[in-house]
Amino acid sequence: LWLLAEAALASRVRTRRELAPGLYEHGVYDASGSYCQRGDVCCHGRDDGCTVPYHDTLCYCDLFCNRTISDCCPDFWEYCLGIPAPFPKAPGCARAGRSYPTGATYRENCNLCTCGPGGQWQCEDHACLMDRELIDAINRGNYGWRAANYSQFWGMTLEDGIRYRLGTFRPSPTVMNMNEMHVNMDSNEVLPRHFDAAAKWPGMIHQPLDQGNCAGSWAFSTAAVASDRISIHSMGHMTPALSPQNLLSCDTRNQRGCSGGRLDGAWWYLRRRGVVTDECYPFTSQESQPAAQPCMMHSRSTGRGKRQATARCPNPQTHANEIYQSTPAYRLSSSEKEIMKELLENGPVQAILEVHEDFFMYKSGIYRHTPVAEGKGPKHQRHGTHSVKITGWGEEQLPDGQTQKYWTAANSWGTAWGEGGHFRIARGINECEVETFVVGVWGRVSMEDMAHK
Repeated sequence: LWLLAEAALASRVRTRRELAPGLYEHGVYDASGSYCQRGDVCCHGRDDGCTVPYHDTLCYCDLFCNRTISDCCPDFWEYCLGIPAPFPKAPGCARAGRSYPTGATYRENCNLCTCGPGGQWQCEDHACLMDRELIDAINRGNYGWRAANYSQFWGMTLEDGIRYRLGTFRPSPTVMNMNEMHVNMDSNEVLPRHFDAAAKWPGMIHQPLDQGNCAGSWAFSTAAVASDRISIHSMGHMTPALSPQNLLSCDTRNQRGCSGGRLDGAWWYLRRRGVVTDECYPFTSQESQPAAQPCMMHSRSTGRGKRQATARCPNPQTHANEIYQSTPAYRLSSSEKEIMKELLENGPVQAILEVHEDFFMYKSGIYRHTPVAEGKGPKHQRHGTHSVKITGWGEEQLPDGQTQKYWTAANSWGTAWGEGGHFRIARGINECEVETFVVGVWGRVSMEDMAHK
């Protein structure tokens, strides 16, 4: 009985192979591929175990495969029999020891490569956001900072980075010409060499968020500065982490959500309408919700400039839908000392930043824009306007004995980027225009707010 069962099983296996359609009914895939040769197998007669993986099935390297309905591997005839294959070899492209047919594709960072009809790979030539050559050049050079390759940016073009990872419109001439508020300083006043807002106001300075591929730094930096300022001005009675999504979805007056926005418009909305916390109205990334999100938070006036929410939190897990507002934002002088004094006395400030191609690769140190991309051509040299939160300053002794002053700022690319989501940038020389347009604000905080929150 056992022998009969074995024979029956073998018969079924043979039947399945014999009745199966040939491998090449719809053409030869990977005609130049190495299969029998790679497996170093050639078998006499019929051997149903003489197989090699062939894409999503098996191909054979035994003599039985060479029949009317062929299931031979593409290289069986040449490798096992030493004769030409019974089909013309389609031109293909080689890569990493494998052969690929015409039309096959693969990605090399941000560029798509396609196997052309002449057997050569034809690759796009975009400038990539992460560029190993630039990273190596920065780290070899004496630039005062280190670069790194970020997986979150891998596969994006430089154009993608400028388009999706920034998102602050440059202030209009009217806004740029607004009167500067000067900080009163004694001529002989000495400011500390180092300052960190988080050390002075523990528990009141919020951690950086991640805007993802949403060009909404205008909303993220505004919410970040307002969160800290309200916490400081309420003396810690209120420590809200305000919602960038509330601004992105609801501040639609001349704003474009995740396609960019104006800082003056964001501060107008925060003053006149106010926003809820990030817990109440959490950020929805562009990847999960590519379309513009409708506003899900509304409010009404309760008198004396205060507002009250008229909608529940979009996050059903929380019911705390208090509206937080600010006073009108004010522009600071571009004076290094005055910015420092404002930061020291009132908390973090908002600044625009002209982001260049090398900034995306910043890992640590004191950033200054480098010339490393100049030799690669104009398409590798791009810049766009961003906005960030300045939280402190310091200075560092360089190997040559000179002192390098810097600002410390919070970005909105997550805590895996830079120095825990922060970066340091040269101070006092308007590096990347970081001292060109600096904004402060007061949180709208009443004694009633402090008593009840």
